[in-house]
Amino acid sequence: MNINIICIGKLKEKYWQAAVAEYTKRIGGYARIQIVELKESKLPKNASPADESQVMEKEGETILSKIGESDYVIAMEVEGKMLDSVELSRHLTKTFDSGRSTVDFIIGGSLGLSPAVKKRADFGLSFSRMTFPHQMARVLLLEQIYRSFKIANNETYHK
Repeated sequence: MNINIICIGKLKEKYWQAAVAEYTKRIGGYARIQIVELKESKLPKNASPADESQVMEKEGETILSKIGESDYVIAMEVEGKMLDSVELSRHLTKTFDSGRSTVDFIIGGSLGLSPAVKKRADFGLSFSRMTFPHQMARVLLLEQIYRSFKIANNETYHK
């Protein structure tokens, strides 16, 4: 099992880096996990909608270049489906059991995901209708992936 977290932007704060390192280590006991940080495109000051669209498309092309042809893609998006932890665990288990060996979770930049990335996604996942900083979303996602493995293996982390 392979899990890729493909995201726009780097974690700068040490506390986010420490949380990501901890959950990456924990997940490593269940699957091979890789964090793919992609460069955030610069948005000009007083950006027009056309400028924003161009940045989103450029970031989308970069994201798509990192996705394998047979990968199962889960786009993190506000419009996605909200699942509880048990449902996410079942979804991941079903995906791996169906023969897919790699799952890519996509976290876009500050403008969100391009239409092309959303179209490529096999599933849209939302944590909430609220907006979270991308750094926090990455940590939340890793924690939920770890929790999913614990649930799937009937281990005592999930309450």
